[in-house]
Amino acid sequence: MNQTYSLRSFGADLVELLGSMRFAVSLLMFICVASIIGTVLQQNQVANSYVDQFGPFWFELFDKFAIWHVYNSWWFLLIMAFLVVSTSICLLRNTPKMVRDMRSFREYVRGSSLRAFHHRVEAETSQAPAQALQKIGPWLQAHGYRYKVRQDGDAIMLAAKKGAANRLGYIFAHAAIVVIAVGGLLDSELPVRLQVWLGGKQPITQNMLISEVPESGRLPAANPSFRANMLLPEGSRSASGIVAVGDGVLVQPMPFSIKLNKFQVDYYSTGMPSSFKSYVEVNDPDTGESFERLIEVNEPLRYKGVTVYQSSLDDGGSKLKLTAYPLQGAGSKPFSVDGTVGQSSELTLSGGEGAPRKVVVDMSGLRVINVENMAPGTEPQPKAMIDHVASVTGSAAGASNEHLRNVGPSVQYRVIGRDGQAHEYNNYMLPIVLDGHPVFLAGVRQSEAENYRYIRIPADADSSVAEFMHLRAALQDPSLREQAADRFAQDNAGSETQRPLLQRAAQGAVDAFARGGFNAIIERVPESERESVLGFAVPMIQLTLTELYDMDRERRGLEPNSHTQEGADWLRLSLLALANLPDYPAPLFMSLDSFEEVPASVFQVARSPGKNTVYLGCLFLIIGVFSMFYIRDRRIWVWITPEGGGSRMQAAMTSQRRNLDFNQEFERFRDAFRRLIT
Repeated sequence: MNQTYSLRSFGADLVELLGSMRFAVSLLMFICVASIIGTVLQQNQVANSYVDQFGPFWFELFDKFAIWHVYNSWWFLLIMAFLVVSTSICLLRNTPKMVRDMRSFREYVRGSSLRAFHHRVEAETSQAPAQALQKIGPWLQAHGYRYKVRQDGDAIMLAAKKGAANRLGYIFAHAAIVVIAVGGLLDSELPVRLQVWLGGKQPITQNMLISEVPESGRLPAANPSFRANMLLPEGSRSASGIVAVGDGVLVQPMPFSIKLNKFQVDYYSTGMPSSFKSYVEVNDPDTGESFERLIEVNEPLRYKGVTVYQSSLDDGGSKLKLTAYPLQGAGSKPFSVDGTVGQSSELTLSGGEGAPRKVVVDMSGLRVINVENMAPGTEPQPKAMIDHVASVTGSAAGASNEHLRNVGPSVQYRVIGRDGQAHEYNNYMLPIVLDGHPVFLAGVRQSEAENYRYIRIPADADSSVAEFMHLRAALQDPSLREQAADRFAQDNAGSETQRPLLQRAAQGAVDAFARGGFNAIIERVPESERESVLGFAVPMIQLTLTELYDMDRERRGLEPNSHTQEGADWLRLSLLALANLPDYPAPLFMSLDSFEEVPASVFQVARSPGKNTVYLGCLFLIIGVFSMFYIRDRRIWVWITPEGGGSRMQAAMTSQRRNLDFNQEFERFRDAFRRLIT
């Protein structure tokens, strides 16, 4: 018995809390804070952009609260759900009372109670109560009042009211909050998440074809609300979207299919994209109807309750022809690689000791246009695919037009070793002039959360990396290093007795340099002595490298080139590139030779019934605000009692808002009241 009473008491207290004004205001405060975050912080960007902005520590902290997509975060949806419950309880509790109050004339007010009103008037008249009523009633009707008369013995109570619809303001305003919040929940990820939590749907985390996705990974075609992405290569057709859920995806069937006939990108003179256009063919399997439509930014396709927006562009499987240069051992023979963006290739490489090894190269992307900020002191940093026509990739964002350059195509790929470790690479197809010299930029990073780190490979006379790769291979040949050190000692020793010492010093320095760059030279040197050691070793390595360069060219039947200014500059840049090469953890370097682009359009496909619900809520809000602020409620009571041969009359007037207008209206009523009964 006590337990049942305790549960009832707890339930009553919970309902009282949820339906309280303080609880609703607190929820609205949290929603306002979340809305500020969602407005100030750009939503749904790639993770590395937030890491750059906030740093790893704050990124990890903020990521727990999902502020990168705050409107679909679990806590925001929970607040919205509580707001719906709280406001609904308020409506259910107060609407019946307000409706009764709107319909009631309150005619049972006692005449003696009217003396307690602030706005009241009393008078005596020689007219009988019925005659006085006949004069007061028409005046009230003429001024918009409805009234009801109650006979109390010989006395008469007249109760009048107007503006009762003012109470609709409260009802419609609170109903608007509920309707708008429900509309927001309908257009959120909540319907999809409920199917995952309660409907047995399991997001797919492994790679597979859409046709291979099991039923548990497919949402129903009649899904009331969804927001999916569709990548459609030129010439292909699809009737399914991909809905991201946590770390996986679900397949969302559509009531029609789309074929991308042509994808067109227009560019500004700087090379920045100005617009995307997708020429599509829509086919309805239910009716057999087929029609063509142009989809572009701000001009979506709307059909059968589904809206298809132009979101961005991507690669649809471009064909690539590359040249692979070994970066390990003394081998320098390049080989051709044919690849397709989005697919992987297994390559066999010879190791440093000649033992073959296999690596997997995943062709992850091709960028035909790279608009970069080429201002002094900057380096390209390609980011995620552009989301709209006003955005640009890489370091071009925020740069002035005078420094924007289209530096040509680039290829992105991942090299996956036998241990499963992988790095991402971004190599430009054409040389870029930096600091007055043409160089090839080769970028590497370990994950999308990092920026690319670049090494600069100097371009040779044929605008290729072949000359540098020959020098790299020669540096890895112990016999060539020994011969180069010997030639260096022969040219620079002051005497025959110094020559062996200088030869051993040069060979030791160049051997360490070949093993790990400058870091390998100073790794065992105290920090206080490193600068002096490098000051002695670097010139020696540079001169030995010059001998090695000439020897390699002679071996290939070419004239030595180190004595020219062009050759000296190229060697200086090569020395820096070789010093940085240990920071480029790759068994090979991939140079893009040619490509056959297959463009793809990225669409956002949405069914959002909540939009009309929100519109309805906005209409309710307008009605509610208008009713509360522009409909003024008024109530008048007139108590008429017989006295002598005439009547004694008392009248009172009240309103929820007693402002200046109310005082003036009461004065008009008081003057009319006295005039009518005289």
